[in-house]
Amino acid sequence: MTVSKMAQNLIGSEIIKVAGEVNAMIAKGEPICNLTIGDFNPSIYPIPEELRKGITKAYEQGHTNYPPANGVAVLRKAVVDFTKERLGLTYPENDILVAGGSRPLIYATYMALIDPGDRVVYPTPSWNNNHYCHLSGATPVEVKTRPENNFMPTAEDIKPHLKGATMLALCSPLNPTGTMFSKKDLEEICDLVLEENQNRADGEKPLYVLYDQIYWMLTFGAAEHYDPVSLRPEIRDYTIYIDGTSKCFAATGVRVGYAFGPAVVMDKMKSILGHIGAWAPKAEQMAMAEFLQHPNEVDSFMNTFKPKIQDSLEVLYKGFQELKSEGFAVDAIEPMGAIYLSVKIDLAGKTTPGGAVLQTSQDITFYVLQQAKLAVVPFSAFGSSRDLNWFRLSVGGASLDEIKASLGRLKEALKKL
Repeated sequence: MTVSKMAQNLIGSEIIKVAGEVNAMIAKGEPICNLTIGDFNPSIYPIPEELRKGITKAYEQGHTNYPPANGVAVLRKAVVDFTKERLGLTYPENDILVAGGSRPLIYATYMALIDPGDRVVYPTPSWNNNHYCHLSGATPVEVKTRPENNFMPTAEDIKPHLKGATMLALCSPLNPTGTMFSKKDLEEICDLVLEENQNRADGEKPLYVLYDQIYWMLTFGAAEHYDPVSLRPEIRDYTIYIDGTSKCFAATGVRVGYAFGPAVVMDKMKSILGHIGAWAPKAEQMAMAEFLQHPNEVDSFMNTFKPKIQDSLEVLYKGFQELKSEGFAVDAIEPMGAIYLSVKIDLAGKTTPGGAVLQTSQDITFYVLQQAKLAVVPFSAFGSSRDLNWFRLSVGGASLDEIKASLGRLKEALKKL
């Protein structure tokens, strides 16, 4: 062995594998509707104009040196005010940690809390928890969820796994499903965490909640975002929030994420990221601080951005419902939040025009890609079984016209089976 055991056994991203095939087809000039990546096409979804100008201005003003390890003070203050105003959550500036997007913050949470062998409980499908467990040496405890509950975990699902666990990793709105916790379900889960911690001996490591709410500003219709501390204030000492601006402002490449939570944990996360150097660029931090302090500009952007995302999700959802009504083996869950739609394409056992029998969700993925020029990601990329024929469709990288055209091609591909 020439590398570490961790590196030797690290699993590559299934999304990247699909993306490689997609990019090869696009390079050949094929009209692919790419719904694989949780990103935005800047020509369709540009960042707010005020933010763009602010970034340029910050560079012109010379903000090109190292920022403080926990984020520039003016941005941490802006996050405090924004979080209090929009979510009703009050945290001091010192408990805000800024980083280059949410990924370093999730990694730092794992590294700050998890010792090798510690148990981390998380639902499947969910984004990257299996990989963070591998990186940190955690023992993963996967909780399978069901379409009947929109692939969100319930207290009943989670309860058998919490005794002795170190962390419960949750996300709402959820990547990959675009679904959300109901108030009742999240309250009941919080009560389980509080009960578990009350029963732990003095000196025993508590059960923490990692709560990823990076998509909380992107909710649709009657769907409402809930968070642990707002529902159960006494869970505050055990909850680490992952948040940021990448998704709500179509600013994935701007790389400004932030976390907040109990000081004892945030201080250690700050030290970890200080050694890694995973901060957001200083100019982007300065510009984001300025933008967050102008609520009218934020609202103006969101009032245009959100309906555009929702339109694409609704067109996809209605398209799959129409296919279902015509007798095809497909289904979809009504979009609630984020930029994702959960769809069922249950083609297992079907024979292709070339005589191949579709068996796994991977087979279905590549059949739909080749025949319908529609690129999707199976839930198996998010920890679910390959036998589960549900898929994530992400709308940020495709235009509404591209999405509409792909539905027609999908219908023709389904007819061929």
